[in-house]
Amino acid sequence: MLVQDALASRRSIRRYLPTPVDKATVTRILEGATRAPSGHNTQPWKVYAVAGRARETLVAAMLDVARNEPWEQRKPEYDYYPTTWVEPFLGRKRKLGYDLYKALGIARDDMPARERQMHENFKFFGAPVGLFVTFDRRMATGTFMDVGMFIEAVMLGARAEGLDTCGQAIFTWVHDVVRRHLPIPGEELLACGIALGHADRTALENTFTVEKVPAAQFASFHGFDDAPA
Repeated sequence: MLVQDALASRRSIRRYLPTPVDKATVTRILEGATRAPSGHNTQPWKVYAVAGRARETLVAAMLDVARNEPWEQRKPEYDYYPTTWVEPFLGRKRKLGYDLYKALGIARDDMPARERQMHENFKFFGAPVGLFVTFDRRMATGTFMDVGMFIEAVMLGARAEGLDTCGQAIFTWVHDVVRRHLPIPGEELLACGIALGHADRTALENTFTVEKVPAAQFASFHGFDDAPA
């Protein structure tokens, strides 16, 4: 698959087929992602991959917390989202939620249905493989950029294998649960999770496409008219 094709076809998939993904394929994706750049070649990322019984046990533990503990009392590993939302970001956030729930037929005031859909996150949306990406919390803010480029490389590598993904920051709210089931040391910060598998193209949550802002709206070009052809 050409890189541009992989970029154009990458989507956040929220329902997967139960088709297994073998260890060799996951390893191949991660090996490819090692070519991602990082400051001074620090390569700060680590990955914990789960499948089979390990995945099932972890899913059950996360769902137990999500269903039975006050969610508002949980604190994430770091502030992924802003404390105060401003435009145009607030509008984009709201539109994504509106389009998703519209596709699923969930009314805005149907809180039980919205909560059930939120809990699908902890099942990796049915994906057979879950990846947890961490890095040493003693590193600086720039490390988030390095890890972000690595995560994008994982997602593009998955497309090259005919697979799909969904980045999931929600796992940072249950990082303590994840740590009880995986050997993640305290000095490592859980950056996010990634669902990995074969997309269920018939699922309602996968039938809508999010709008992307074109380059003309966020990029400005300087001096190109003077540059030699």
